[in-house]
Amino acid sequence: MNSISFKIARILSNKIFSINSLSSVNSIRNCSFKNIYSQENLYPNSKNQLFTPTFVPDKDAKFSGFIPMEKLTIIYSRSSGPGGQHVNKTNTKVDIRFNVKDASWLSEEIKEKLLIQERNKINKDGFLVVKSDVTRYQTLNVADALEKLRAMIRKTITPEKVEDPESEELKRKRKIKAARERIYQKRMRSQIKQDRNITLD
Repeated sequence: MNSISFKIARILSNKIFSINSLSSVNSIRNCSFKNIYSQENLYPNSKNQLFTPTFVPDKDAKFSGFIPMEKLTIIYSRSSGPGGQHVNKTNTKVDIRFNVKDASWLSEEIKEKLLIQERNKINKDGFLVVKSDVTRYQTLNVADALEKLRAMIRKTITPEKVEDPESEELKRKRKIKAARERIYQKRMRSQIKQDRNITLD
């Protein structure tokens, strides 16, 4: 084998080695660590998609807890707080909204009370906005936001609790006692500050 053939063989072997090393690096990158309790391992057949079951309305119930997903507008965005690169790369924060007046799945009584009760969460276009970013998973944040919405709706149909006169009197006395204690502590702090400013001759 002459010197030229030796050089060609050496160049080819170097190229083959570089290709093999590159493929091994890519295979290592694709095999990232997965915790045994990760969502993919616990639910391997899950498609991670929202599903609304078939709804059978109950005429006697004011609100059964069913919320039609097709009537909601769901917006995903970047979450805040700790979470590393996962927070910066994935849209896990959930923003659920719907127009209260146009919500055909709610009774007029519920809609009227909802407009008054949650007026601070309703924008100028009449959309009730519910947000959630408690977890780092979209589906869990959607479930949390829906549960918040259910709690708001159930609050409108829950009758107000009428307290007896004894409980009201007890609350009034506790408020008076707390106010007196607050004033006493305030005077004590003021007296301590005055004592610090006294100069001894």
